[in-house]
Amino acid sequence: MKKIENETVDAPPPMEKMFEAGTHYGYSKSRRHPSMSPYIYATKNNSDIIDLAKTSLLLENACQFVRDLGARNKIMLFVGTKPEAKELVKVAAESLNMPYVTERWIGGTLSNFSEIKKRIAVLETYRKDSSEGGLKKYTKKERSVMAKEMERLAKYYSGLVGLKKTPEAVFIVDARKEHIAATEARKGNVSVIAVVNSDSDIKDIDYPIMGNDASIPSIRLFTDTIVQAYKKGQMSAPKKE
Repeated sequence: MKKIENETVDAPPPMEKMFEAGTHYGYSKSRRHPSMSPYIYATKNNSDIIDLAKTSLLLENACQFVRDLGARNKIMLFVGTKPEAKELVKVAAESLNMPYVTERWIGGTLSNFSEIKKRIAVLETYRKDSSEGGLKKYTKKERSVMAKEMERLAKYYSGLVGLKKTPEAVFIVDARKEHIAATEARKGNVSVIAVVNSDSDIKDIDYPIMGNDASIPSIRLFTDTIVQAYKKGQMSAPKKE
């Protein structure tokens, strides 16, 4: 876990707003990962309650890192494939013109990016040919086969179109579910920012944000906060002459 010190940052959402979004709801005590114990405020009816005072500090730390990414115009890959997160992650990424993964994470997306980049290129070429009439040279049967293959590629790679190199960081909703993405990022020295609930191992996450990763209001609050941090970083960047 990385910590940024001696930096002035914009305050994260007030704790009242975090409470309203239900960010403090953890899972049952029996599911708690030992690394999360210091961030549990209490246990009520056998369910863990996350300490939002600590979450607020961690979110502030993550936001400062994201502000720095924005100031340097670095690429951040958004990842969230659980039903509650899909649309929110896609909207957040698109608002920053960033890549995203909202379907199944394809193994090798980061660890074997050169191969993934080839598949993205195939999809880009097909879309270009399709819009410019370049598919007319193929037979109807050939076009049908190509269309099915492109539909498959689009399902998994549409959010990655335009990505030409590995990102500087990944923002993940539910690092436990997206453990393959988190592992590939760590091995590739890509910083990991993640919303994690009480069942997650945070040992190797650079910027964990403890909170409810299973409800739409909570996920929306965290993703919106990260998006705003990046935009503020962009606004603070020196203007080019």
